[in-house]
Amino acid sequence: MSDAEFDLVVIGGGPGGYVAAIRATQLGMRTAVVEREHLGGICLNWGCVPTKALLRTSELYRQIAEAEVFGLRVEGLGFDLGRIVERSRAVAEKLANGVAFLMKKNKIAVFDATGRLEGPGRVGLTGTDGAILPPIAAEHIVIATGARARSLPGLEPDGIRIWTYKEAMVPANLPRSLLVIGSGAIGIEFASFYRALGVDVTVVEVLDRILPAEDEEISKLARKAFTRQGMTIHTGATVEQLRNTDTGVGARLRTTGGAALDIEAGRVILAVGITGNVEGLGLEEHGVQVERGHIVVDDWYRTGAPGIYAIGDVVGPPWLAHKAMHEGVLCVEKIAGVEGVHPLDKTGIPGCTYCTPQIASLGLTERAAREAGYELRVGRYPYAANGKAIALGETDGLVKTVFDANTGALLGAHMIGAEVTELIQGFAIGKTLETTEAELIATIFPHPTLSEMMHESVLDAFGRALHI
Repeated sequence: MSDAEFDLVVIGGGPGGYVAAIRATQLGMRTAVVEREHLGGICLNWGCVPTKALLRTSELYRQIAEAEVFGLRVEGLGFDLGRIVERSRAVAEKLANGVAFLMKKNKIAVFDATGRLEGPGRVGLTGTDGAILPPIAAEHIVIATGARARSLPGLEPDGIRIWTYKEAMVPANLPRSLLVIGSGAIGIEFASFYRALGVDVTVVEVLDRILPAEDEEISKLARKAFTRQGMTIHTGATVEQLRNTDTGVGARLRTTGGAALDIEAGRVILAVGITGNVEGLGLEEHGVQVERGHIVVDDWYRTGAPGIYAIGDVVGPPWLAHKAMHEGVLCVEKIAGVEGVHPLDKTGIPGCTYCTPQIASLGLTERAAREAGYELRVGRYPYAANGKAIALGETDGLVKTVFDANTGALLGAHMIGAEVTELIQGFAIGKTLETTEAELIATIFPHPTLSEMMHESVLDAFGRALHI
């Protein structure tokens, strides 16, 4: 095998791509990664990780502002926006460097280039300077090119007053007011960050509730919490027009009832979803089907072209780094013939939104479970009744569990409150193990902890709650 020949080539070095490459080398495959910009992809460089650094700052700022509740006296509270952004970028850089180290450790060849399919088993390369490089070859090619922010006709971001997530992470100064278009995880996280630092935030959502992918009960609680924090929220509304003004951006909203509303904001964040990076790869001409901006694959991430696979955001929702990583492992293990590999069960993928209060979910919502024909047992336990939450001063929240009444199978878990993004994994493990309420009820949860609410929610679903 020559230096230009590999067993597997991954186009894209984001979470799905680099994890697929590492697993491939563990299985004895000679592997290469082609990455045109940043190892670690959007997640490590401009998404999951740096946004959490920003949100950690805003969380601390909020807690310090409320320090008197805990008997602490704080004077002269303020912040340095430049240092906030600098820390976020440093966190991203550290992790991106960590991915580069993992590539070297696992002896994975990395090509700083843009990749393109050039026939069976061949990937053409264009260097970062635009120069055409010698192609590389592999029996198996995995496309992991990720996705980018979607825009709407007439509402295209300009990077100055109308932002995508990228500009929103590196503001030179805080706007006096902010309009967030879209109330999914990305939009709500930025709304939470900017509101905590004192920005007047308005959120517009075309559907009838914010966080529409979440359980309806959780969405309602989130809206109440955000409204108490001072956010203005418009649901069932569209943004018809954006126009520059002397001081910012003017927006015309239209409600489902037809009423018009004109508002003005210093800046706008467009957070209306993402679309796959499918352009310039030579997909269709080599038999790879693309629908609605995403590559079509089967349960094993095989495209319609022999030897070509696709994983991660480029194949569609849920657009989550941990989902992409898992797909990378499954795809490569199937290629290598590993025994016992099972297709991905999307109901086992936890989703997390790192706003204040945090939101996390797994599996079917109550409505989806009922529509699927299940007879249900639903349990709830409020943060206000939990000793640890009261001690933390974090009594705003709920843990909700959804079970099949006939089998006791855990169908879904939906949570809002402090640290639920960490707690949700307990239910994820339980669901993977196909647990029923019996095992969860028999599990001993430590006291005093937030995790006790998970236990109590299960108990409540079966009429056995102890502390409410």
